Amino acid sequence: MSWIESTVHFARFPANTPPAILALVMIPYGGKMAEIPASSLPFPHRAGNLFLIQYDVFWNEDGAEAEERHVDWIREMYSYMTPYVSQNPRGAYMNYRDLDIGMNAVEGKTSYREARVWGVKYFKSNFDRLVRVKTAVDPENVFRNEQSIPPFSL
Repeated sequence: MSWIESTVHFARFPANTPPAILALVMIPYGGKMAEIPASSLPFPHRAGNLFLIQYDVFWNEDGAEAEERHVDWIREMYSYMTPYVSQNPRGAYMNYRDLDIGMNAVEGKTSYREARVWGVKYFKSNFDRLVRVKTAVDPENVFRNEQSIPPFSL
């Protein structure tokens, strides 16, 4: 049996359970990464963090019902993990964007207060500094995405 099949086996899933049941990727943190102060770079999740957890779900079924069932399942798993992960706020990694924690309004007209909901989860106390940079470099908010940092002018 392959390593991934053995992981499923030792997790005590029934025989022939597909490896897709494993929907968490745990990326270890620590070491040299923890020595870099959180304020040195936009990415603050360093000292005190043991892992980054990536939640994944994949399916091969078509239709809205299948999509809803699978998305509900991963949201349930995300909720189940709440007592075991960072709190106040629960952190997030910008490269694994989570649109469930909030999105910019239509045409990028999101206020600082609205964007702070997800911005602090991604950047902690660096969010305010990043807003100041965005305001200086892109005051018209030309460069934006669903969760971009807004300039103060909006």
